[in-house]
Amino acid sequence: MLEKNPKNLKIVFKHLPLRMHNMAEPAALAAIAAQKQGKFWQMHDALFSAGPLSRKAIDDAAKSIGLNMEQFKKDIADPATKQRLYRDMMDARKANVTGTPTLFINGHRVKNRSLPALQKMIDQQVKTAEKK
Repeated sequence: MLEKNPKNLKIVFKHLPLRMHNMAEPAALAAIAAQKQGKFWQMHDALFSAGPLSRKAIDDAAKSIGLNMEQFKKDIADPATKQRLYRDMMDARKANVTGTPTLFINGHRVKNRSLPALQKMIDQQVKTAEKK
């Protein structure tokens, strides 16, 4: 979708670690720490392909994408990283998001995730914005 709509689409990722998954919060903090080194999506992909998550799997993912591990550890422990995660969680609560993944286009919750339906929503939002 991003390749097809480079001028009209921006992806914003918000973290919502689910309580039932005990490694979700450490993984989210790790992704935020990786973002501080410019490698959010690489960490995202590495975590999702890591298999069962553990502290070791998270560290292995960080090493595999070439993070500065000393900085990574500092960033995970940084209160600002946790604050960022909690802001994302509060945003999810305000938007009545209870599960992942949840998609929005211009503040409108996506119900049909097929590519044609997503494109139709994007086109409608672009048309509405052009009228303003």
